[in-house]
Amino acid sequence: MELTVYLAGQIHDDWRKTLKAKASDQNLPIHFVGPMENHNRSDNIGEEILGEQPNAIYKDEVASQMNNLRTRVLMVKSDIVIALFGEKYKQWNSAADAASAIAWNKPLILIRPKELHHPLKELSEKAQVTVETVDQALQALSYIFDEN
Repeated sequence: MELTVYLAGQIHDDWRKTLKAKASDQNLPIHFVGPMENHNRSDNIGEEILGEQPNAIYKDEVASQMNNLRTRVLMVKSDIVIALFGEKYKQWNSAADAASAIAWNKPLILIRPKELHHPLKELSEKAQVTVETVDQALQALSYIFDEN
């Protein structure tokens, strides 16, 4: 059995790369997908497809449409969603992705530091698992494959 895992959440560090490498080291049969990690491409994809927009608001809106299409297709095809909330940045994308996973009935692993317990308590209650670290999320994933 191979799982497809959508890696949602903050984009300001290399947590995805770390998780993928550790899963590979453990030979876990997991295929990872997620949002466009090339920030410039993500911001400009609407204009790449639809042409130059009249202002920054329209540019953001058409980029958002393309990114939402990508997210929906990849998340709907996923078996599990992992959404990471970091300590440092506003996490609007993480919240939207976690809410989408819940709405689309996808099992959700929520990663959030202890400091974000209170603001994320409702999402934590809807997630199947809430952990504090990427390593704990990987342990939860690897448990799925544990035959003992």
